[in-house]
Amino acid sequence: MNSTMDGMNLIQQAQRHHLVVRELGEEIDLEISHGDDDPSFASTPLIGSGSTREPSSEEPEEPKELTMDSQLPSEDQDLSKIQPAKRKKKVVKRWRDEWADTYKWAYVDVKEGTARILCSVCREYGRKHRRNPYGNEGSRNMQMSALEEHNNSLLHKEALRLQMASKDKIVADKPIHVKAAVMSKTAGSIIEAALKRDPNEIEFIQSVQEVVHALDRVIAKNSNYVNVIERLIEPERMVLFRVPWMDDRGETHVNRGFRVQFNQALGPCRGGMRFHPSMNLSVAKFLGVEQTFKNALSPYKLGGAAGGSDFDPKGKSDNEVMRFCQSFMNEIYRYLGPEKDLPSEEMGVGTREMGYLFGQYRRLAGHFQGSFSGPRIFWSGSSLRTEATGYGLVFFAQLILADMNKELKGLRCAVSGSGKIALHVLEKLIAYGAHPITVSDSKGYLVDEDGFDYMKISFLRDIKAQQRSLRDYSKTYARSKYYDEAKPWNEGCDVAFPCAFQNEIDQSDAMNLVNSGCRILVEGSNMPCTSEAIEVLRKANVLIAPAMAAGAGGVVAGELELNHECNLMNWSPEDFESKLQEAMKQIYQRALKAANDFGYQKESPEALVHGSVISSFLAIAQAMTDQGCV
Repeated sequence: MNSTMDGMNLIQQAQRHHLVVRELGEEIDLEISHGDDDPSFASTPLIGSGSTREPSSEEPEEPKELTMDSQLPSEDQDLSKIQPAKRKKKVVKRWRDEWADTYKWAYVDVKEGTARILCSVCREYGRKHRRNPYGNEGSRNMQMSALEEHNNSLLHKEALRLQMASKDKIVADKPIHVKAAVMSKTAGSIIEAALKRDPNEIEFIQSVQEVVHALDRVIAKNSNYVNVIERLIEPERMVLFRVPWMDDRGETHVNRGFRVQFNQALGPCRGGMRFHPSMNLSVAKFLGVEQTFKNALSPYKLGGAAGGSDFDPKGKSDNEVMRFCQSFMNEIYRYLGPEKDLPSEEMGVGTREMGYLFGQYRRLAGHFQGSFSGPRIFWSGSSLRTEATGYGLVFFAQLILADMNKELKGLRCAVSGSGKIALHVLEKLIAYGAHPITVSDSKGYLVDEDGFDYMKISFLRDIKAQQRSLRDYSKTYARSKYYDEAKPWNEGCDVAFPCAFQNEIDQSDAMNLVNSGCRILVEGSNMPCTSEAIEVLRKANVLIAPAMAAGAGGVVAGELELNHECNLMNWSPEDFESKLQEAMKQIYQRALKAANDFGYQKESPEALVHGSVISSFLAIAQAMTDQGCV
């Protein structure tokens, strides 16, 4: 009876800690490190997880320090006759044979000369943040292992839940990079609170971590900013709604729509609208954070917003896209307007989509006042808006190089993506005499060692317009090559322009960039690097130009249009580019000044990243403080 009750209790305990227990199996003897309550176990090593089956003669033997006995003495045996070589503290679990599957968040490594079980999230072991929920130190069968006790820490558990919410559900392979260890206690508590509130919003939490990490020195100088940050990282308004629409066959579909008006302390919201299957509330909030800081850094003081839908416009007819856009606008129009929120193009939203959205907005609002940011003269004011972001990235790179007494001419440049931003980056790189060699799509990347020219870019535009693969490019230009299921970051380059998607550069990609000779990375897409990738680039002294500064060209162009400072009848493209260059120079200087004020040297790889966040935050914080608790 007691044995049965112990088994039931153990199953309940395992389920409480998110462990998978399907049926009772063999008894597993876990050997753990010494506990805080018993110093006599100081030399006891941790033993790694393994399978409970007997090793076959064909399989290599495990190292002795990593092995685990699966054959334990039965309850009928006299345990007093068994004399272990050294004293051990045991935790007996009655789990299924494949018990090791429950330890996807753990791995075994040698640390301090001893084999130990380490946590895949924070790379630590032992009883960190120790908290024994069972309370009874004398009952060995009811105690947790050292690693399990460590995993009771709130920060660890929330990070683990974030990982479990990821698409592939594999925690150990894609750990969330928690920066609390390198932050002050106050900054860490802000992140921990965000984790507790939104544990499943991976992209949003990552963007919050980057912002708070950059503001660590600001908090240290003025603790009053803590409350401002806590208010700032919570959106003012989040709109979530369904979008029903009908395809050309008469079948109905339902998608989900989002609009996050993140902060309006500086002015009416501006921000992109993204149509992509991966779109969700976490992505909308992360894009809202990035847009808020980007708009605050621009010469025009604006609020930040972002939104879109998980609708995929690829492969849809014009009528299907029109019906979807009209249904989308039927719900969201009441939150839009020139003094409220004006959307702009983003991934999956181009000339066609913005035209349909504006047409329905005009019909519902009953006036033509204001405009959406887009490339059509009759409803946006200028055709230069679409080039501005890509050109601004190249202008920003040139400013960085000028401070190094260098120029873009002759430099090899790797570009990811093949949308509007990426292709305009190629155009301006060619104009500066650089040597761009790559573009990419969702299936792989294309490299042309001869470099792209204007004719090749025109050909790339035709391929994209016809929704063909970049692989078709290599059929025309024999010296080029297309690589399936790969990224362009292992190609030798001096400057990299990631312009595709968030988190497109992971830790291994960052290592490839460093090994390929890259010295400057200019972010075209929002948050293109994972936290682990940023650490690799920082340690290698690769200078990062953040998207909130380098990618602000679109914001500048949109406001020039809306304020009628740029009129196509009076302004030539050269005049417009001159105005854009001046705005990018102001942004660059503001970021460097803020970085210098808080002790970051210009040569530091973190200077532009932290300086951009600090400069933006101080402007927003001043407005929020002046306006009171709203």
